[in-house]
Parts: sequence; structure tokens; C-alpha cells
Amino acid sequence: MEIIKTKADMQAWSKNKKKESRTLCFVPTMGYLHQGHVSLMEKGRPLCDELVLSIFVNPTQFGPNEDLSSYPRNIENDLSLAEKAGVTAVFLPIKEDIYPENFQTEIKLQSLPNHLCGKFRPVHFAGVAVVVTKLFNIVMPDKAVFGMKDYQQLQIIRQLVLDLDFDIEIVAGDIIREKDGLAMSSRNAYLSKSERTSALSLSRSLALAKELLAKGEKNTADIRSKIDSLIHSFPETKVEYVSFCQPETLEEIKVIEKKVLLALAVKVGKTRLIDNALIDPAQ
Repeated sequence: MEIIKTKADMQAWSKNKKKESRTLCFVPTMGYLHQGHVSLMEKGRPLCDELVLSIFVNPTQFGPNEDLSSYPRNIENDLSLAEKAGVTAVFLPIKEDIYPENFQTEIKLQSLPNHLCGKFRPVHFAGVAVVVTKLFNIVMPDKAVFGMKDYQQLQIIRQLVLDLDFDIEIVAGDIIREKDGLAMSSRNAYLSKSERTSALSLSRSLALAKELLAKGEKNTADIRSKIDSLIHSFPETKVEYVSFCQPETLEEIKVIEKKVLLALAVKVGKTRLIDNALIDPAQ
């Protein structure tokens, strides 16, 4: 496994692989890897000849009062997990290489960022769009794997690739959960023991929605009310949003007639957690 630290070296590595007719699969991350990230690497490994992982905590996707400075890091463990997962090369750029002095460019999507997390994190997806575009241009992959836990991000990247004519196939990786149902996240490390228990309110809300739908409830306002009550029955929780939306456009729906995305964001103590599920009333 090669460790590559500059964008020039990364581009040179990718160009050499392409000269050898080798295909590249790419998994971009912010590090502090867990089994969810491992599942993305394992999904990507058989898709191409080479598997590239990037680790970069992207400053432009954090708002002024968010957790950029405290975002968890453990590079030794990250590299160990990457090697075990069959990663060929790890790209470890520094901020100054990705955003050199006088960097000026922004990328803005018109509608997808106006829903879900984008309402509460106004700079987030512009930062994601820029860094993913740069990483695509540096790594030059044939395929890239993104997790479904950040469903809005996945849809934004799909749209970005479509709009900007990237010749890259976007592959979605499933949400990986702990045995008790909690979606794996690097930010779970922030949770105290009691907050960890309260965090289960998210996955239990998804299960409740499925139960209510199975019983014939299709009005999203009524289901949302019951989910709010369930989440707030746990201590130290505050609902940011509970959204039933169209899976492609992320626009809110009022009555569930076909497959719908249920997406949640909840503050547990000071930690913001997200979760989601695609729910099909036909099933």
C-alpha cells in the first residue's frame, strides 16, 4: 500500500496506472475510519484493478460553530484498516495543497442542497462539491463509492457528476449499523454512555415509521408527530428535522404512495447525528 501526500504525486500515480490500462476505484473519507468505511472499501475493491482511499478533513464543509477543530482523528488505525481492506494507495493531502493561497472557486447546486441537512448547514454542501470535484480531478477514478448514510451528499454527488460530465460511476454503499441498530459514524465517538443510549432513538424512529406504514398509516404529518414523541422520550435529544421526501429530488411529500426517503437529524447532547431509510409501502 502506497502513501501519497501531494496532489502532483497522486495525479502522476493515477496517470501511470492508466497508462498500464489499470482501472481505479476511489473511496474519499475524512478519516477516523470504522466498519462503515471498511464496507465501502470492501465494496470498491473488486470493482477495479486499484483501490484508492483519501483521508482529508475538508475545512470548507464545516460552518463557523461546527466541529472542525475537534473532529476525531486516528491516522495509524486508518492506515491499518485501509491495508487490511486491500487499498492500493492512500492519498493524504494537507489543506494548503488542496486550497492554496488565493483559492477562489465555488460550486453551487441549485436545489438539492436546499433540503434536509442543507437547511441547517448552509455552507456544507458547497464545500463538499468543491472538494469532491478536486479529488476527482486529482485521483481520476473510474468508479467512486459513497455511503448511503449521508444520503443527501450521495444525491448531490450523483448530480455533480451528471452536470459536470465526469466520466465516473458513482456506487452507493449500504448503511452499516452497530448490533443495537445505531448507524456507524465517526461522530459516535463524541457520545457519552447515556447519550449513546439516547442515540438509539434514530434507528428506532425508522422502525416505528415502517410499523405505522405497515398498519396503513400514510399521512407523513401523523407519522412525524409520533417520531418526534419517540425521540423526545429519550433524554438529551433535540429533533433538527424529520423528513419524508422524494428520493431523487429530496422534496417533501405529504402522503406516502410509493417509495420514500425518511431522513432524520437529531442532536444528542452536543452531537449531531443523522440516519435514514428508503421505505416502500409496497413491501
